[in-house]
Amino acid sequence: MSKTVEFLFDLGSPTTYLAYTQLPAICEQTDSQLIYIPILLGGVFKATGNASPATIPAKGRHMILDLDRYARRYGVPLKFNPHFPINTLMLMRAATGIQLHHPERFIAFIDCLFRALWVDGRNLNDPATVAAVLSDNGFDPNEVLALTADETVKATLKDNTEKAVQRGVFGVPSMFVDNQLYFGQDRLDFVLEALS
Repeated sequence: MSKTVEFLFDLGSPTTYLAYTQLPAICEQTDSQLIYIPILLGGVFKATGNASPATIPAKGRHMILDLDRYARRYGVPLKFNPHFPINTLMLMRAATGIQLHHPERFIAFIDCLFRALWVDGRNLNDPATVAAVLSDNGFDPNEVLALTADETVKATLKDNTEKAVQRGVFGVPSMFVDNQLYFGQDRLDFVLEALS
């Protein structure tokens, strides 16, 4: 039986975007299954007392340099979003809703939002911009907005987040292999090792 890697993610994290670009190839290489679990990073921060490294000026400056280094190493585009931080509550509810109700479109959905945030530098704090990005990628903004108000969707995202905290998650990207936590896109070599 092939192994699985659980990928706990929030769209608003640039390091999560980098992990997102690498995990499918790692899973293909190791014949493993990638399980996407949307969580709300703000909820994790609130529950654990953690905060974004960007809130510490010296660390934030270094983080941007480090992101660029990893993007070059991985051969992927990355532009630190000028509108950071992004309030991702509605985006993560939308991702959860698409995963629950339209799973066949889930990857395309999160892909267009990751690109909008971390390649194109779009302001996804602005509902009109979100609607434009969705429309441009073949999604109906009104249908997506309706999903964000669905009680099952809200409960699922909240439950995913609470369970993540119970498992020891304090930030994203967080990956689990054999119930072992690997935090950060700079730990993907350990994920690969665990799957091999």
